[in-house]
Amino acid sequence: MKILISADMEGATGVTWPADVLPGTPQWERCRTLFTSDVNAAALGFFDGGVDEVLINEAHWTMRNLLLEQLDERVQMLTGKHKPLSMVEGVQHGDVDGIAFVGYHTGAGTQGVLAHTYLANSITGAWLDGTRASEGLLNAHVVAEYGVPVVLVTGDDLTCLDAGGYAPAARTVAVKDHVSRYAAVCRTPARTAADIRAAAKEATALAVRHEPVRGGPFAMELEFDADHLAAAATVVPGVAESGERRVTYSSETMYEGIRTFKAVTTIVSAAMEEQYG
Repeated sequence: MKILISADMEGATGVTWPADVLPGTPQWERCRTLFTSDVNAAALGFFDGGVDEVLINEAHWTMRNLLLEQLDERVQMLTGKHKPLSMVEGVQHGDVDGIAFVGYHTGAGTQGVLAHTYLANSITGAWLDGTRASEGLLNAHVVAEYGVPVVLVTGDDLTCLDAGGYAPAARTVAVKDHVSRYAAVCRTPARTAADIRAAAKEATALAVRHEPVRGGPFAMELEFDADHLAAAATVVPGVAESGERRVTYSSETMYEGIRTFKAVTTIVSAAMEEQYG
């Protein structure tokens, strides 16, 4: 049995502030250890449950944040950017039985610690078929097309609540309770590691591949904090302006949908100015 861990950082233990997750800052260096602890605890729990193989896909920012030397020797880690399926790279090869979203967060325009959808602040809302979309929801639709269930989600308490909408059977662990976008009541790493490990062990029983889900076509709508970003996004074929600061596009599969989303965010990032966005 093989588990894929998609590891993001905003939902990690102790993380509440941009500097906690921005590579190169002293706080990021400190929080890397906390992030690694959460991910390692999930891997240990899956091994406790009888999993044979755990692949960790680094999914935050530069995708070079986890400390490999602090992980259990049995795991493998995929690190670095420019992966075809980004946050869920590795799911497409037909050998993954379940996926865990560790360190996840809520979506742009919603409450939650460091809430966003792919871009830290330029996307103010994302909707999939009319439902406000977090990265968890988008990625859950991608992995469903490969017959892989989401079995574990960790993050703040609102992230766990969000997971109930796209993976109701998954085990969830809240490592902190939301107070504001930049504040939370945090549990200690010793406690969160124990909670995550126990939940991952239980989640192993949910790692049963199913028939691929073909739910398309999908309609995606994105809202930005500036009109020129919406205009820039229309450079991507199939993306059209749909309203003030909004664009929309459709895709037959979520594989195509998430790749178009990646293209849009890449173009939009290049169109942002340092001070005015």
